[in-house]
Amino acid sequence: MEGSLRRNDAADAEFFYDRQSGRLSGAGLVDQMAVYALQVGSVVTQPFGHRGCGWGCDMVSCAVAQRDIVVRLNPDVQFAIPFCDRYWSRILNSRYYYEEEIETFLRSVADIKYTFVDCGANFGYWSVLASSAPFGRQTALAIEASPGNAARLALNAGLNGNRYRCMNAAIGGRTGGFVRVAGRRHEAFSTYAVKDDDPGAVRRVSLDGLLKDDLDAQAPMVIKLDVEGVEIEAIEGAKACLSGNSLLICEDHGSDPTHGVSRHLMKDAALSLYIFDPAAWRFVRIDGPAVLDRVKRYRWVGYNVFGTRSPIWEDRLQSARWICR
Repeated sequence: MEGSLRRNDAADAEFFYDRQSGRLSGAGLVDQMAVYALQVGSVVTQPFGHRGCGWGCDMVSCAVAQRDIVVRLNPDVQFAIPFCDRYWSRILNSRYYYEEEIETFLRSVADIKYTFVDCGANFGYWSVLASSAPFGRQTALAIEASPGNAARLALNAGLNGNRYRCMNAAIGGRTGGFVRVAGRRHEAFSTYAVKDDDPGAVRRVSLDGLLKDDLDAQAPMVIKLDVEGVEIEAIEGAKACLSGNSLLICEDHGSDPTHGVSRHLMKDAALSLYIFDPAAWRFVRIDGPAVLDRVKRYRWVGYNVFGTRSPIWEDRLQSARWICR
């Protein structure tokens, strides 16, 4: 799996990149050239949704040793990724903000105390940010189905003082049963129901099923849901969570021209729905498919929609100020 841990060869020097200062440490000449190539690749492909960037990462990886690089995202965050990773290498480009609309929103609500629930957490990018000082040091629960990704999730928790909780489980419509994770790319795994004795099986949980022991139904929640194709099922298993003072961030993929996830959130879950509109440079209310047709430009990109029943969260979406470049 691409998410498997990679041991640094340099015993005495951490391979480290600081996004704010641009400082690179623990890198020899070949590694320095590789980082530069990855940065250029991100810059060139960024206007096209980073189409083709993964292929470039694969080419660069042939010239370097397998190891991790630790990226300082802000003064309170360290985030380890495999060097030349097809997906995460784009964050070595300091002019690129990963899912900028989520970062903008989370920064704008740093003064509110809430529980951040990171479903499909991958390596823990959003959990480590939400629990950091610039984002209000929020309580965070990171849930990841892939055992390999969950190991990285725990690694990044350790790099940051174990300030968020990790759970190796698959989010579904109900609590109970087991699934197996499969796929070639760590950012795009699929889950399949299996028997409990299946090798690599992980338990399935619903968000409402976590309310008793892991989540406080009375506390404000921000739920990020990125579960690769089972979003609607997971939403059905979160009715109690979504009925309270909560906000849901969910992916509506560009490959779906019918906007199935957004339609379900508006019609069946009865949430007010917003999306970042680059034409208006702000979050806008989704009242029909026209906005989604315009915003979802690339078939290979996931687009985040923000749904809530809370006037407080709606007000924060409408008043969010964008990241200054």
